[in-house]
Amino acid sequence: MSQSPTWKLDPNLDLVLERVIDVPRDLVWKAWTEPEHLKKWFTPAPWTVVDCEIDLRPGGKFHTVMRSPEGQEFPSDGCFLEIVPLERLVFTDALLPGYRPSQEPFFTAIVTMEPHGEGTRYIAMAIHRDESGRKQHEEMGFHEGWGTALDQMVDYIKTTLQ
Repeated sequence: MSQSPTWKLDPNLDLVLERVIDVPRDLVWKAWTEPEHLKKWFTPAPWTVVDCEIDLRPGGKFHTVMRSPEGQEFPSDGCFLEIVPLERLVFTDALLPGYRPSQEPFFTAIVTMEPHGEGTRYIAMAIHRDESGRKQHEEMGFHEGWGTALDQMVDYIKTTLQ
């Protein structure tokens, strides 16, 4: 993995999901960086992703629209801060594309992928501005939701991308 960034885990502000998954890192990268793939797994079923735009460059757009089982739509806009191909994606909703400040920042995500045998060591970290934001995200079901989405991604890779 390339040189460590300047961020460190703060258990008062950050949530982490770490798991070794039995799919190759290049396919994890593909599932995360191509909209047609991300739409298939990114939100826990029965929720769906009905729209996704990815401009894979620092300052580029990361946009999703999630639809609830009742049909409500929840758009999310943000931008990429760092892209290290096959290793790390950093994106935030604190900034919009072009690094424009957003109205309601919630968290910054750091997703890392390291080779681990035939599979991948996958780490997703959600960094929050304050303890109440971390607590809110945890109570919303961060671990269960992100864990379920990861399971869906692994299943999708095994059935569609491999």
